[in-house]
Amino acid sequence: MSPNDQMNESRSKTGRGRIIAVANQKGGVGKTTTVINLATALAACGATVLVVDLDPQGNATTGFGLPDEARASGSYQLLTGSKVEPCETIVPGLKFIPTSVDLVGAELELVSEGQREYKLKAALEPFLVRFDYIFIDCPPALGLLTLNALTAADTVMVPMQCEFFALEGLSHLLQTIERVRAHSNPDLEIEGFVLTMYDRRNNLCRSVESDVRAHFGAKVYTSVIPRNVRVSEAPSFGKPVLLYDIGCAGAQAYIRLASEIMDLDSVPPPVSHGGATPRQFSRASEAAE
Repeated sequence: MSPNDQMNESRSKTGRGRIIAVANQKGGVGKTTTVINLATALAACGATVLVVDLDPQGNATTGFGLPDEARASGSYQLLTGSKVEPCETIVPGLKFIPTSVDLVGAELELVSEGQREYKLKAALEPFLVRFDYIFIDCPPALGLLTLNALTAADTVMVPMQCEFFALEGLSHLLQTIERVRAHSNPDLEIEGFVLTMYDRRNNLCRSVESDVRAHFGAKVYTSVIPRNVRVSEAPSFGKPVLLYDIGCAGAQAYIRLASEIMDLDSVPPPVSHGGATPRQFSRASEAAE
């Protein structure tokens, strides 16, 4: 059975893909970087993936190198009821709904509308039969855009940097998740916590990791994302790090994370040793180019 057949079989159990909101109200924790590279790694493993850029800053849109003409129809139109067709990306199996400057005003426009927190949920419903995974890149704030994402999502993935202030801000996000469960999405669950920008030489990193794992247990992914220069460089070239330098430590960490997620979803990884090999992914990226 091919990786695509495996993913389709898994999706057929429920008849729909999964929506994962990637959220953390603290900026600079690797949220967008995780969306871009985890989505790319899952696509490399045979999944069909849609990424929705719901952050007005548009870093995910930039990170995929989308030209300006591809940004005319995006998440703003999605929230306001227009039909939107996802853009192609340089990654086979991965499509994208970009953001635009118009999204800045979306929260103000939606405030007076009824059922305003359900707008994104309704808009994404048709895509659930087309994609195995839908990732929503949330803004670093707990406003109406993030509320829409959490209401639409099946689960929330929380990237967090291994530092003291990351733990301090986490409580606010967890309180918001509880409020969403109480009012608009009772089935919302924590997908998992991704430790990012990790430096094993740093005592504080190891201490924070220990505290997070002690508190959240199995909800913390085994795979951690190291602090890596190549991961930081890739967005300036409009590429995921898996296309920029698949051999670097950061790219390999995201491949391991994708493999771990597929394993938790009971989807066997397509190759041994926890995910796609550099050679296999290079062939896919060359085909995209």
